[in-house]
Amino acid sequence: MRTPVQAAIIGTGFIAGVHAHAVRAAGGEVTAVLGSGPASTASAVATMGARRGVADLADLVTAPDVDVVHICTPNRTHSEFAEAALAAGKHVICEKPLATSVLDARRLTELACGTGWVASVPFVYRFYASVREVRRQLAREQAGPLWLVHGSYLQDWLAARDATNWRMDPALGGASRAFGDIGVHWCDLMEFTTGHRIVRLAARMGNAHEKRVVSDAADGPGTEDGAVVVFQTDRGAMGSLVVSQVTPGRKNRLWFSFDGPDASYSFDQETPEALWIGGRDQNVVRMRGADVLGQPASTYSRLPAGHPQGYQDAFNAYVEDVYAAVGGNPPDGLPLFADGLRAAILTQAVVDASTSQTWIEVPA
Repeated sequence: MRTPVQAAIIGTGFIAGVHAHAVRAAGGEVTAVLGSGPASTASAVATMGARRGVADLADLVTAPDVDVVHICTPNRTHSEFAEAALAAGKHVICEKPLATSVLDARRLTELACGTGWVASVPFVYRFYASVREVRRQLAREQAGPLWLVHGSYLQDWLAARDATNWRMDPALGGASRAFGDIGVHWCDLMEFTTGHRIVRLAARMGNAHEKRVVSDAADGPGTEDGAVVVFQTDRGAMGSLVVSQVTPGRKNRLWFSFDGPDASYSFDQETPEALWIGGRDQNVVRMRGADVLGQPASTYSRLPAGHPQGYQDAFNAYVEDVYAAVGGNPPDGLPLFADGLRAAILTQAVVDASTSQTWIEVPA
């Protein structure tokens, strides 16, 4: 693989800008960008510092100066764009959901495995140093056998009655919005950090507003504003998750508590410098810092303690790890298309459980 890694970005919204920043932080170069039309493409060339804009998907995926394609577009386009990039011999980073159906997600995962190209989904919350420290300590059974895993992911960006977004339209975003957009992040983080897998669940989905603008063609509640999920894991733990995109004051609060008989571990993404460790005799708040973290957690503690690391820093570390894999050195914990397939399976199970109001067995 040539150095620097040369990346193309499809999409021009907020998350595309996050990707562009991470490309540069990882030592790569944004060589090409493709928007929804000539105007958005031209604008993105300037804002993302790209070498050039391209006219269409075929031009982008066949360009000789593109090693990795970053897909940052509305959900319904992901499978088409990812398949085209893999078929053209490119490595792929595809925003979640990998696809809006389990069938398409499985097909893409099998295709990626068959090509041998690096194909990844940005489950970037894995890349906080405190999360890696929890994973290390749980692997050493510092908490004892986990019996309760619970938490929430709360946002407020769709709390207003007149708030609207393309994700509300199932034709564009898929059958689930709140769980499919952010709930899968929590589930991925829980399974990655604890080693437990959700095998059975029950769920309810709901909306804060009965009616608001969903799309130009339709009004109504659209996809769900929030969900409540209870579940069991393959290691005998029980769990719960509350997801909402309409909780006023909560901007991006991903919180978990993983509880064993000897200790519990709690992390809040809005205050990522602090890891709370509960004990029977005393509680400890461990502040992030390379000198207090074990390996491999200290690898992801890039700044001195007291210089806060945040979402962009975690995203930068993620893209750096993807590019290391592209170079032939895949690091531990890199989220791949198989993890995107797992998210699609969980999303469908939550939708099915809410519809049927019964417990659902989650396929392996």
